[in-house]
Amino acid sequence: MDILHCDLNNFYASVECAENPKLYGKFVAVSGNPEHRHGIILAKNTLAKQMGVKTGEAIWQAKQKCPELICVPPHFDLYVHYSHRVREIYSRYTDLIQSFGLDECWLDVTNSKVFGTPTEIADRLRKEVREETGLTISVGVSFNKVFAKLGSDLKKPDATTVITRDNYKDIVWPLEAQEMLFIGSKTQQKLRSMGIVTIGDLANASPLVLKRVFGINGEKIRRCASGLDEEKVDSNSHVQTVKSVGHGTTTLRDMKTYADAEKVIAYLSEMVATRLRRYGMQCNTVHLSLRFNDLSHIGKQCKVHTTCVAQEISSASVGMLHSLWNPANQLPLRSLSVTAGNLVEVGNCLQMSLFQIQDEKKQRLEFSLDQIRKKYGFTAITRANFIGNDLISDKFCGEEDLLPFKR
Repeated sequence: MDILHCDLNNFYASVECAENPKLYGKFVAVSGNPEHRHGIILAKNTLAKQMGVKTGEAIWQAKQKCPELICVPPHFDLYVHYSHRVREIYSRYTDLIQSFGLDECWLDVTNSKVFGTPTEIADRLRKEVREETGLTISVGVSFNKVFAKLGSDLKKPDATTVITRDNYKDIVWPLEAQEMLFIGSKTQQKLRSMGIVTIGDLANASPLVLKRVFGINGEKIRRCASGLDEEKVDSNSHVQTVKSVGHGTTTLRDMKTYADAEKVIAYLSEMVATRLRRYGMQCNTVHLSLRFNDLSHIGKQCKVHTTCVAQEISSASVGMLHSLWNPANQLPLRSLSVTAGNLVEVGNCLQMSLFQIQDEKKQRLEFSLDQIRKKYGFTAITRANFIGNDLISDKFCGEEDLLPFKR
């Protein structure tokens, strides 16, 4: 396979500069309300990054590092629009395109040789995206999806990195294991405790030991590190085809109290909301499904205000939980699932945009969580009420379940 991974550089901040050329050459960050000193940095351009500005920090902290920083409010509908424009450019070269959020895509160009080599196609895409949208992309070129994504991360901005079967051991294996897809901070910590620090260490680790510690995911990450990832580009994963987003789990022990079930609902709602935002979608309904320990089941659906905020999805689910189940006189629960339905793209919502003022604080928080988890893994940061969890296995890999790969 010939796979490209295209990553729009500093996407949100770059869109703001493309829409307002006066911002070019200046230190720019997308943030919450810049009038509020407690506002959070949501994204920054390359110049601001070079000054040490970080996603998730307070505006006042960022301005201490970069006094000339210009903070602009987010315009999520514009980000969806630009994402679609760039995808249209990709479609000139292949119809095998798989979105990974608004700013990243895999392209299978195995059968696109009429346009040149994979590297030549990558360079043409960088040129066309830059000239037609004012944005830049970094492109990883490789023989599988995992290494292609790794390549796009290695050189930024506006660069092409080629990882081949001949050079991947020299380029990939010296990198820390956490640089690879599927390796979040929690997995990285476990690997380090086993003496596995680099991707090369992981590739050469004992399959039996990895399976004992990580289950089936142990073999998966070892194969990926060894260059044996064979997952195909799924052209059906584009956000426009998404009808609903749901997650469910069977817990390690039966849920016998509301507190038990509400913890699991909170966790699943986080995963659902994260995927909604990654797809650029919001939901108008939430469905909760309960399965008792005798395997009978029951479910309920309710309408919600258009949202992609975990707290709102969780709140709706908890309300349905209390109307469906009374732990005092009903069987314990064995599993449950949370599903968001009746989806709409953010840019097409009749409601206010994703960052409507009344929910600004919650949305800024969840946006910041997305940025941290995208870099360090889903389990890098968690809600306080899930600390000490004995309901969901630590082998239940949250970050993997958010990725567009077969489980």
